[in-house]
Amino acid sequence: MQRLEGKVAIVTASAGAGIGQATVRRLAQEGAKVVVSDIHERRTAEVAEDLKAKGFEAIGVPCNVTDKEQVEALVKQTLEAFGRIDILVNNAARNIVKPVVELDDESWDTVVNVNLKGTFYCSRAVLPTMIKQRGGNIVNISSIAAWIGSKEDGAAYCAAKAGIMAFTKVLAREAAPYNIRVNCIAPGFIPNPFLRRIYPEEVLRRYEELSPMGRGGKPEEVASVIAFLVSDEASYITGETVCVSGGTYMH
Repeated sequence: MQRLEGKVAIVTASAGAGIGQATVRRLAQEGAKVVVSDIHERRTAEVAEDLKAKGFEAIGVPCNVTDKEQVEALVKQTLEAFGRIDILVNNAARNIVKPVVELDDESWDTVVNVNLKGTFYCSRAVLPTMIKQRGGNIVNISSIAAWIGSKEDGAAYCAAKAGIMAFTKVLAREAAPYNIRVNCIAPGFIPNPFLRRIYPEEVLRRYEELSPMGRGGKPEEVASVIAFLVSDEASYITGETVCVSGGTYMH
């Protein structure tokens, strides 16, 4: 399908092993010109080059979403390369799991800044272009942890992800007059190699068992929902949080 022919899409944290890379590849397959963005410079370049080798239009722009100047540079380089911005997927995330009584200021700030402030910085940076174009789509990645409040995910992560849901609603109301839609995805457990560095194996198994489907999700399954939300097929959907959790949380 070529639902995004002629569109330009930025996906943050899209050079890793999870939802971000699956999304940037799916949007490219749908016809979009894509911007691979990630804090990891080498991986960013590698994913962008692989997409170009497969015949897609892509550039790689390293970016730390907590750095306002880097975010502004990401937008500037996108406009220089492609002349417009139609889609932003705020996927960058970070977690440090500690009980509240042991949660130091630095850990709290790190988690909240990457998840929530990064979403704010990137959204604010693309809005002037989307307003000028009189159109655009923003998809923010939250988590079912925001609804459940799981201690396995920790207070900072759950609070930041809940903040993303609320931010999505407000921005959707502000942006609607300019034909800009803003939606949110709340994934359940989506296994990828990076998670095994954060969570013990028994926790990962328990997450899989919580799903009525008996498994974790695939990054591509989340990417498919994102591709729908940023397409014209979802033209009357804004301000929503779509749960993609295999029934783990039935919202």
